[in-house]
Amino acid sequence: MNKQINIGITSEIDPLKAVILHTPGPEVENMNPENAERALYSDILNLSVAHKEYEQFRQVLNQFAQTIEVSDLLKDVLELSAAREELILSIAGETYNRRLIKRLEQLSIQELSIALIEGLNKCNDTLTDFLRKGRYSLKPLHNFFFTRDSAVVYGNDIIVSRMASKVRSREASIMNVIFNYHHQFKKAPFTAEKETTSFENIRYEGGDILIAREDILIVGNGPRTSTQGIDFIIDKVKAQGEKKYILVQELPLEPESFIHLDMIFTFLDKNQCMVFEPVILKSNKYQSVLISLDNCKVNKIEYIPDLLAGLKKLGMDMEPVFCGGTKDIWIQEREQWHSGANFFALAPGKVMGYGRNVHTMEEMNRHGFEILRAKDILANKVSVEDYKKFVVALEGSELARGGGGARCMTMPVSRGNLI
Repeated sequence: MNKQINIGITSEIDPLKAVILHTPGPEVENMNPENAERALYSDILNLSVAHKEYEQFRQVLNQFAQTIEVSDLLKDVLELSAAREELILSIAGETYNRRLIKRLEQLSIQELSIALIEGLNKCNDTLTDFLRKGRYSLKPLHNFFFTRDSAVVYGNDIIVSRMASKVRSREASIMNVIFNYHHQFKKAPFTAEKETTSFENIRYEGGDILIAREDILIVGNGPRTSTQGIDFIIDKVKAQGEKKYILVQELPLEPESFIHLDMIFTFLDKNQCMVFEPVILKSNKYQSVLISLDNCKVNKIEYIPDLLAGLKKLGMDMEPVFCGGTKDIWIQEREQWHSGANFFALAPGKVMGYGRNVHTMEEMNRHGFEILRAKDILANKVSVEDYKKFVVALEGSELARGGGGARCMTMPVSRGNLI
């Protein structure tokens, strides 16, 4: 039996100890061009290629931390009747679909765990089902390999997301039950309940929430995270009674590559961050706000010039590294589109990102990061122990088409502390 994990994250860059992943499976290809956009994709991935790239990514992570598969956690909790009942009702009970509930209840644990992720075909045993467009009674979770979005660990708390799209709401339901019932966690998360003020407008996802320091959160306000969602997070943070700060960055509503803050801003080291310059630093219409909390209340809300100015005001003087380099806005835009700003920290100054973004990688190298190819690390051609600062260049020609990078594909649950 795996031992319990001590939940705790107070920084984006502290040494990684445990991370939750979901290896993409048949659910990724359980779509056609007609429903791809509805599934939040702009294209259909080739699973065999994506799986190979993801396996490389997972094997590199294994050298630094404990990796835990969502599917394994799900199977474990489905063995518990209370967890199984709660999850089925949360998924099918919103409209109280009795036929779907009955079908799910009749599945074995193995069959249910697969159906909840890969989807459940409709029966076509009623005229309604037969005439209804689509193949599924329960749609596949095409986006679940982006585990970052459905829950966030901040300090010793777990925040289960309220997803912007109903297509992804089941991901949050699964993570809520896992954190509530699994023996490795048994840590009651908090999430927005229906009784919460402005519930219908509350939206927040993990890709928009970055932990700069124990007392500093950075949150993106855009297509996936609403101001009401940020207010909900503020209420939870200020209830701790401690002095805390929340930096809010407004995001463009389009194109789709700007869906989350971590697509234009991520931490690389104690004093370095990756930025998509046109939104984060150049003069534009997207506002930055600093919110100061203390003694269980909001003390001040004020505009700031940009995120880096806000961080500097709070004692974090960050050197920006530009996604796509500094020479050509077209190159910056192209590489940002392919998750060029979406880096994931294994430890301070030790990060992962897509090697396909060559101008971003060159810019990283100019700022002191040695570029190490993931395949060379796994073939033991290079040792990460020989470098104080490095970026692992992942193969991601297919994964990047899914609309996310290394940070998107990780849900860290423990950093810096013993597991």
